Amino acid sequence: MGLFTKDIATLDDLFVHTLQDIYYAEHQITKALPKMIEKATAPDLRKGFEKHLKETEGQIARLEKVFEMHGEKPKAVTCPAIDGIIKEANEVAGDIADKRVLDAALIASAQAVEHYEITRYGTLIAWAEELGRSDCAKVLAETLAEERATDEVLTKMATSKVNAKAEAVSA
Repeated sequence: MGLFTKDIATLDDLFVHTLQDIYYAEHQITKALPKMIEKATAPDLRKGFEKHLKETEGQIARLEKVFEMHGEKPKAVTCPAIDGIIKEANEVAGDIADKRVLDAALIASAQAVEHYEITRYGTLIAWAEELGRSDCAKVLAETLAEERATDEVLTKMATSKVNAKAEAVSA
């Protein structure tokens, strides 16, 4: 069936596959965040990335709990979307010399990741509810709330200071 590792015949199959997809994505994010922490120059941005790294580790543990609750072993399947978002972030960051502009780019890249995660968790929650798995939906909702909060913090950071500093850089 193309992109999927096995045929997906039911909503339950799709739910499990998407859990595997976001499980992979969260692991990739834990690999990418230390690099972003290292590149960030704004102290608040660094602290935010450090906090989100710890949150992401907790999100992985929650996913493992959901797999267990659903009678599945935690397993990752390659997620081309997150790989592409992270690759693009690395390429853009590598092209920026001024640290103020780099911080703005790091926020934009982090928000691309957050938005992807928000869509995945929102979908998983809806499917869990449809499958009668409100227990799984409740656990997934904790992560969705964290992802939304992180996105809001990044927006505030960007609009309150980081973007203005980047804009002040003369060409």
